[in-house]
Formats: sequence, structure tokens, C-alpha cells
Amino acid sequence: MSSFRRANLHLRARIMQAVREFFVARGFLEVETPHRIPANAPEEHIEPGRAGAGYLHTSPELCMKRLLCRGYGKIFQICRCWRDNERGRRHAPEFTMLEWYRCDSDYSDLMKDCQELLEQVVRTVCGGTMLSYQGGEIGFGDGMRRISVREAFERFGGTTIEAALRNGTFDEIMVTAIEPALPQDKPVILMDYPAQMAALARLKPGDPTVGERFELYAGGLELANGFSELNDPHEQRTRFLEANAGRARAGLPALPLPEPFLADLGYMPPAAGIALGIDRLVMLCADAERIDDVIAFTPEEL
Repeated sequence: MSSFRRANLHLRARIMQAVREFFVARGFLEVETPHRIPANAPEEHIEPGRAGAGYLHTSPELCMKRLLCRGYGKIFQICRCWRDNERGRRHAPEFTMLEWYRCDSDYSDLMKDCQELLEQVVRTVCGGTMLSYQGGEIGFGDGMRRISVREAFERFGGTTIEAALRNGTFDEIMVTAIEPALPQDKPVILMDYPAQMAALARLKPGDPTVGERFELYAGGLELANGFSELNDPHEQRTRFLEANAGRARAGLPALPLPEPFLADLGYMPPAAGIALGIDRLVMLCADAERIDDVIAFTPEEL
């Protein structure tokens, strides 16, 4: 094991401790949910791994939301997740996710959580609010830039959202044009995704063309994906069926629907939830270019 990776594993442990301290101090309950489940949330571009008669979870999202339905108001979890066919400089098929959920909240509350969490973590590992990453300096003590997806397409994408959705180039433009052009000197929140990309987010009151969804970036790294949660089981079922239809068009098999989750969803109060990649957070704090530098074993070493 290289000395760089060894140092990063010590750093990783400090970051995990800082994350737990952050949520416990704010009254969140740490929970554990099953890793093998009968069904994940069907998504067009995420492939779950089989595990016996079920699947390894791609996220603890469904079970954590079911806890919200049962009266748990503020919860968080740090756990392993699995997604097949994901391997690259920033991806591994097994990775560590932090997720937290809060009732009677919306995505603006999560944005505030993200700002305070990142500042606390950076202060813990750096002793201040400035962080060096891949030749640049990122400031975490002066808020976050907020840019709507529509504004990002107009400024950096060279086209409109409507044209990108119509041409099937939305994801490509996001990756090749918009993400590299986002400001690098402080964290950036890219918010208000088009309704077609709302996933499990509710639509924005007063503007049903967008969902209350945001993604958090720092130093060019996508760190987190958060929502004001959709709690309409009929709309959620429709979106799952649409995702399976998209999989069929791509030549992929349909995935089972999470029926117990859909049955509980109507009991979920207004809430917000977010997933943040721990491995990428460690990459950021360690000034590491590859996920391989911040995990104990790469898939190829097993």
C-alpha cells in the first residue's frame, strides 16, 4: 500500500468521525437498513447487482423513506452501496454513501446542511475553510454559488434545456460542457432540474416544469444529489414505469417495482433527502485524483 493511500485512510477515518459528530449534534438519529432488498428504485442509467433472490441496494433511500413514514423525523446513514458496470477514475462498483432525511423540510434546508457540513469537515481536516484541490483553491466559509439548470444551459451549454431534452443530449451536455465550466473557487449548487429529470423529487410549487432537485459540486467533483421528496405514490409509480420504459428502449431488462415502498409512500410527511458520496468527499480533502487512492482495496486487488 502506498504511503499516499495509507495517509488517506487515516484522513478518511477523521472525516467519517466529523460527519457523524455533525449529524448527532443536530439531533439526527443514525440508522442502519438492509443492504439486500427485493427491489431498488428503477432507474434508466443505474444497474443494480443481484444478490440471491434480491438485489444489493444502490442506495438506502427506499428503506430510509419508509422510516420517515413511520414517524422518524431526522435520520442519517453511512453505508456501502453497489452499482454494476460502474468503474472509472471517480467510480467504483462498491462505494460508501452518506444519506440524510429530514421531515417538514425542503431542498433549501438540505442546501444549508451541505454548506455547514462541508465547512465543518474542511475545518476538521485543514484547520481552516480553504482547501487545495488539483491545483486550485476552494473556499468553504463563504456560502455556495447557486445556479439553476436553465441558467447553466444558457451560459455554458450552447443550447436550451428544451432542445437538449428533445435531442436526447441533456446528459451529454451536462458532462461535457456544463460541469467543466462550473465555478471552481467555491462549492456550487446546480438546482431546479427539468421535470423529466426530477427522479424522486417533487415538482416545484408554482412551476411544474422543474423538480426541486439539486446537485452539489466542489472542485469539479459531483458530491451530492438532493430532493424535496415526492410523496405521491401514484406519481411515483408512474415515474418508475417510465424509467422501466426507458430501460426497454435501451435494450435493458425491466426492474421490479418496490411495492412496499409505494404502499408506505402516501404516509410520508413533507420531507427532503440527499445522498453524498463519502469516497468523493475524501478525494476532495485528500487532493486525490482517483477514487483508488482513498479506498482500502480496489476491485482489481480483490
